[in-house]
Amino acid sequence: MKRILIPAGGAVLATGLLAAGLAGTAQADSDVAKDNLATSAANANAIASFWAENNGAALKAAKESDVWAKSDVSKMQSKGGYSSDTKPGATAPIGEEKKSSSKTQNVNMPKTIGKVFFVNSKGEKKWCSATSLQSKYRNLVATAGHCVYDTAKNEATMDKWVFVPGYYQGKAPWGIYVGKTAFTHYDFDVYEDYDRDYAFVTVYNGVKLDATKSKNVSKEEWDKYAGLKDAKDIEVSREEFRKGKLDPKTADYYWRQKGSDAELAGPDYPGAEVAKVEVSESRYKAARVGKGNGRKFGEPIVENVTYNEAAAYLKNQKENPGKFPGTVKLDKRGNSTITHFYVQAWYKPGKAAKYFKTVFYIIDHKSLDAGRLGDNVGGQGFAWNQPTGKAVRVFGYPAAPHPDGNKNYTGITPKWCYGKTTKKLVGSAAKKIEEHVALKCAMTEGADGGPWLYKYSNAKRLGYVNGVVSTFNDQDGNGRVDYISSPYFDGETNTVYKAAAASWSGKVV
Repeated sequence: MKRILIPAGGAVLATGLLAAGLAGTAQADSDVAKDNLATSAANANAIASFWAENNGAALKAAKESDVWAKSDVSKMQSKGGYSSDTKPGATAPIGEEKKSSSKTQNVNMPKTIGKVFFVNSKGEKKWCSATSLQSKYRNLVATAGHCVYDTAKNEATMDKWVFVPGYYQGKAPWGIYVGKTAFTHYDFDVYEDYDRDYAFVTVYNGVKLDATKSKNVSKEEWDKYAGLKDAKDIEVSREEFRKGKLDPKTADYYWRQKGSDAELAGPDYPGAEVAKVEVSESRYKAARVGKGNGRKFGEPIVENVTYNEAAAYLKNQKENPGKFPGTVKLDKRGNSTITHFYVQAWYKPGKAAKYFKTVFYIIDHKSLDAGRLGDNVGGQGFAWNQPTGKAVRVFGYPAAPHPDGNKNYTGITPKWCYGKTTKKLVGSAAKKIEEHVALKCAMTEGADGGPWLYKYSNAKRLGYVNGVVSTFNDQDGNGRVDYISSPYFDGETNTVYKAAAASWSGKVV
């Protein structure tokens, strides 16, 4: 549905222009806005390296998108039913162009989903959820518009924008895909109209870093080197540690991991070990049998010694009976003995101190072509002007706490919601939304941009993108997200999608 939007400060429009807008929809091209992200292959390679270097340190440092303030997580209002602007339509997923859909019951995560990473106008590293999408050149990503455009500062596009399918804790198993061109609806690009909060981004071929060659260098060389580098702690002997600490040039790079003493424990303590403690004959006889501290440890042990050895033991016993508790039998004919008696002592073993040296490396790395996105992970289909009130499955990486502070998600692994969307469109005072569809779901920020998949096949892990997570809502007012919403995908959405799906991007290396 075409809406007439008045820019801030534009209180008066020419009557003829307004009438023309009301008379019919604009030309299809006017619905499409596009902006360049990475302007060249060299620029894209630098962006991929920014995120991949130091074992994905920048990826690990990124936090979930946070464009929604607590006050924005509010109750939605029901609107009227939607009048489609064109006939319903769909584009099949990659690999399913000539196949019919099938129904299954088991839930499997789609291979196509992942995270988009970017740097916002504040210089903060952030991420949203997204999916690979069917396109002519197998190079397209679908996400929320606010995950591409910096609406908080009314800036243009986010900086250093990439898509990482299958992302997990700094790892990019299929490579890093740098955004080339972002396609959005004109109304979102110009007016920040959240009824058009979706984006389709073409990406270059994926990039993987080959960092197998490394060179050991001094700390001074390591500090000066601006490229890919690493530092590792290796265990060394106590002698090497002492030698290194005595050298002023290397003292700072040697360190000790403190050990711990053994602790008395019961025999049932997990991992407990037993030692024998020598005691006097009287104490041994008083001890009970069985398993436990202070109980008998086997039978007494008789040691055959010379007369002089036995006499010396007796002398030591008088001076330190605790250290020499055995029972001595003197015999000048050569049959002297010392009988030793033992009891059990159960304990939790201590840990020996360990010694380490920090070694510094610079890494000779090169970027490798990982191939096209759709060839590696596939791509979901696309559907528009579909009936509301139908079942969808939504995937994303929720991470933010609920408005009441409760934090149910980590953002590390993807989650999903399933249900029927609202039959009527919904609106929200937050972002002046009028034409969204909603789904009962408790996912929080981080999931924004995640796909709403219509007719999802769990066996094939494919369906049709018919929405993206845009807003998070609290219908019952208890401080918890209980509904999410998406812009309704209509014919104008399809116009934007088709423009993106026909765009080529190419290789980085």
